[in-house]
Amino acid sequence: MAHIIVVGNEKGGAGKSTVSMHIATALARMGHKVSALDLDLRQKTFGRYVENRLAFMKEAELSLPSPDYHDLPEIDPASLKPGENIYDLRLSAAVATLEPDCDFILIDCPGSHTRLSQVAHSLADTLVTPLNDSFVDFDLLARTDNMAEKILGPSVYSEMVWNARQLRAQAGLKPIDWVVLRNRMGAQQMVNKEKMGKALDNLARRIGFRVAPGFNERVIFRELFPRGLTLLDLRDIGVKQLNISNVAARQELRDLIKALNLPGVDADF
Repeated sequence: MAHIIVVGNEKGGAGKSTVSMHIATALARMGHKVSALDLDLRQKTFGRYVENRLAFMKEAELSLPSPDYHDLPEIDPASLKPGENIYDLRLSAAVATLEPDCDFILIDCPGSHTRLSQVAHSLADTLVTPLNDSFVDFDLLARTDNMAEKILGPSVYSEMVWNARQLRAQAGLKPIDWVVLRNRMGAQQMVNKEKMGKALDNLARRIGFRVAPGFNERVIFRELFPRGLTLLDLRDIGVKQLNISNVAARQELRDLIKALNLPGVDADF
């Protein structure tokens, strides 16, 4: 049975699609069969990322290890039984079709609260939540006092994850392994950076997630998207000498894959 990785965060701009593409591509490079779904049915940033990759490979006559991207199947509304939700059926049908032949299914969620995202979280074996290193984004997880030192209570997204965990427990499924990534971190050791670290560590103990390093803020990620490439593809497209920033970013990806602690996976790529 496939291990389901859900990349979720109800706030846009946290780097979910970039993280999704790099995780999926890293797993594919290790020889795992990876299928991917994009639940942002309007924007489809992750879907566009994969589309760009296929177009680039065709034009450059290259074959790069890649996830298999799938759209959600269409469901005839007339076939719905009373009380059934069409989005539930579309997602469950996609997962049921992909599970037998995949090692991993990666699901990229939209940056907003939707029915699809809510259901996807309840399917997650591993939940990855990229979070910009800012208390504006931290507010998605928990409310703090005006000095950002005392946690007053969980916020809406944390409550949704708690509900997803309850649904899995009722179904007799194993708990969600929730990993929060500190993403787009600055290189300098600022006061805000230190306060964010303390707040996340405190909250992690209270509501049950692990904190892992994500990617630092780097221009390379914006440059890769139009060609659908990742950091792991640079040598394959003829970049013989990686600069210091690229080497550091590849190490960040290795650290991320290792931190996820996925079954049957190491960070040797």
